[in-house]
Formats: sequence, C-alpha cells, structure tokens
Amino acid sequence: MAKRFSISQTMIVVLVTLFSLSCLFPFLMVISGSLSTEKDIMDFGYSLWPKHISFDAYRILLLGSNRIFDAYGISIIVTVVGTVLSLFLTSMGAYVMARRSFKYRNVLSIYVIITMLFNGGLVPWYIICVNYLHLKDTLWALILPPLANAFNMFLIRNFMLSIPEDLHESAKIDGAGEFRIYLRLIMPLALPVLATVGLFVALSYWNDWFLGLMFVDKQELQPLQLLLRTLISNIEFLKSSSNAAAMQRISAQMPSESIKMALTVITIGPIIFLYPFLQRYFVKGLMVGAVKG
Repeated sequence: MAKRFSISQTMIVVLVTLFSLSCLFPFLMVISGSLSTEKDIMDFGYSLWPKHISFDAYRILLLGSNRIFDAYGISIIVTVVGTVLSLFLTSMGAYVMARRSFKYRNVLSIYVIITMLFNGGLVPWYIICVNYLHLKDTLWALILPPLANAFNMFLIRNFMLSIPEDLHESAKIDGAGEFRIYLRLIMPLALPVLATVGLFVALSYWNDWFLGLMFVDKQELQPLQLLLRTLISNIEFLKSSSNAAAMQRISAQMPSESIKMALTVITIGPIIFLYPFLQRYFVKGLMVGAVKG
C-alpha cells in the first residue's frame, strides 16, 4: 500500500523544496553577472538573467589561461594530497584518543584541546616554517601548516567511540596489531565521518590563499585562489588609478564586476562536483560524531 503523506508532511516537503530552490538564486545571479555587460550591472544591478549576454569577462580571463591552468593544477595537487594526509594523520590521533585501553588518552585529549585555545602567534609560526622547516617556495608550504586540525580530530574520535570495544578485542584475539585494526577494521567503519571531515578539509585547502601569500613567491607555485585574488587586486588598482589617461580608458572598458563573477564561477566548479559524491555521508557522519563521547 502506498504511503500517504499527511498535511504537515506535505507542507514540510513544500517548504524544504522552496528553500532549496531559493538557495540556487545566488549561484544563478553569479552566473548571470559573469555573462552581463559592465554597463548593465552598473545601471540595473544583478539579475537572474543577463539583459545583454557578453563573454568579455571570460575572454579576458582566457588571455591568462596558461597561468590559470597552472594554478588549477597546483590547487588540485595541494587539495588532494593535503586532504589524504590530513585524514590519515587526524584519524590516527583520533583512534588513539578513542582507545579505552590507552592509559594516557585523557592527557592526550587535553593536550589537543590546548592547541585549540592557544597558539604561538603569527611571527613565531612564520619563523619556524621558513627558517627551520624550510618551506619557503615549496608545495609543502601549502600542505603542512594546516595538516592536523584539533576540531576534526575530536569529531572523528567521537565517531570512533561509538564503535563497540568488542571489535578491538576480537581482532586482537585473531592476532591483529593496533595499526592493522585501525587500517582494516576502524577506517572502513568510520567512512561516514571521514567523508564529512574530508569535505571540510578539501574546502579549506581549495579556498586557501593566505599560505600562498605568506610562503610562495614563485608564480608557477601560486594556487588558484591566490592568483584570482591578485587578478582582482590588479583590476581594482586600474579602476582607482588616476595617474594616466590611458589607465582610465582601460579601466573604463574593463568589465571588472563581470570578471569577479566569472572568477567565482571558475573557482566554485570543482567543489560543486565534489559535494554530490559525499552528500550521503555528510549528515550521518556529522550527527553521529556530534552526539557520542
């Protein structure tokens, strides 16, 4: 027999559907803005459909397509490698803190919490990364500093606390060591929370421009976000410059607002394709990790 929806359930479905559609409006306006002329944006503002379609913003960006493609490659490498290493490192720390047989797990948990409350400051951090770890102008400068995150570690730990302790004992009776239990038994069971945390970490790596600004001077190592930030800064400089009439003419013809929207479209693309693959794990991993422990 087909399931019948009550009036309240129908109202909830309608409201959630309307809310979901409303969430699409900002993204549609961004796409419309990237295809609009500068004059239309200045005169009429942003709309869901461009009054006059123009690809000038994308044409200007294609003039530096080689640099954009290189920056895309750097960001993809940093995001993939950083996410995998971060998940591996934080899940190992979470596994240790979740093991009830580990004598000093509470001491370790307090130590991790302290790192969430206090830090050494920007200058000592920079000196350690540059003078001691020699990360200047290397890809590792974009990967290593945010590799271990205390919040993510506790999120994974809380999920692992929900795994019965009997599984560890039975695996030990069968002769498995701690690392084998972690890798072959716990990691597959923790897939929902790993997918959730992996999405957080991937977003953080993909959207980061600060590390590139701090540690990377070579243009060929600049991540995508730093390159786009530099392009926007250059456009704003042209618009505000009054030193020469030629610069004023160039800035008047430059579709600066359209370029900003086009840069947003270019940047957000990979994340939109990544989220659907992790969406089914997202809520489950977040909720279980939040209520246990």
